[in-house]
Amino acid sequence: MALGPNDRVSLRTQQMSGDQAYAAEIDVGLRAYMLNVYNYMCIGLGLTGAVAFATSTSPQMMQAIYGTPLQWVVMLAPIGLVFFLAAKVHSMKASTAQTLFWVYAASMGLSLAYIFAVYTGESVARVFFITAGAFAGLSLYGYTTKKNLSGMGSFLIMGVIGILIASVVNIFLASSGLQFAISVLGVLIFAGLTAYDTQKIKAIYLESDGSSVAEKKAIMGALTLYLDFINMFIFLLHLFGNRE
Repeated sequence: MALGPNDRVSLRTQQMSGDQAYAAEIDVGLRAYMLNVYNYMCIGLGLTGAVAFATSTSPQMMQAIYGTPLQWVVMLAPIGLVFFLAAKVHSMKASTAQTLFWVYAASMGLSLAYIFAVYTGESVARVFFITAGAFAGLSLYGYTTKKNLSGMGSFLIMGVIGILIASVVNIFLASSGLQFAISVLGVLIFAGLTAYDTQKIKAIYLESDGSSVAEKKAIMGALTLYLDFINMFIFLLHLFGNRE
């Protein structure tokens, strides 16, 4: 039986309504997912800051960490945890991944306690709020832009590798000019990565993901943005922080 014009219009209207409802459902789920990512990241930053400040105010802790070979353990432990979490997150429970994220954030606090001894508290707070404002704007851009940022990803990652190599070289050269250049490039690269990573985290969201998979995706997304924030903060601190 052929459909009349009115039937076709009605069918098309129902189809459009169904598509809109499905899109709205995905949009609600995406917002909840991204909110979970940002919540994890912010709590992780808060934990890092609390541990760093508490450690810096304890002469015994500072002496135990930075006056002994333990400082190498404190410095290298966060790197090991990042690689372990990235390699094993797919096979572990979401609760385990969450626990490792908190452990990582706390260990970063121990490794960053030195900044309160090197820089004034006022400049640390000022640079933190500058970083927070810049991060918020860049992440919002990455979330809302229609432009595909994937093309800049490989370029930015190459930039990170270049910065790491230059930083190792500067340990031996101790060049203030090279350190300034590294800091400027570091800010620019991690600013770009903030927008790029936000778009990538948004893109990997799937409405069909189970709760465990979605939770692990949120944790790894939070870890990625956490690293972008911390690195941008440290490079800005090198540029604008006032030393004690």
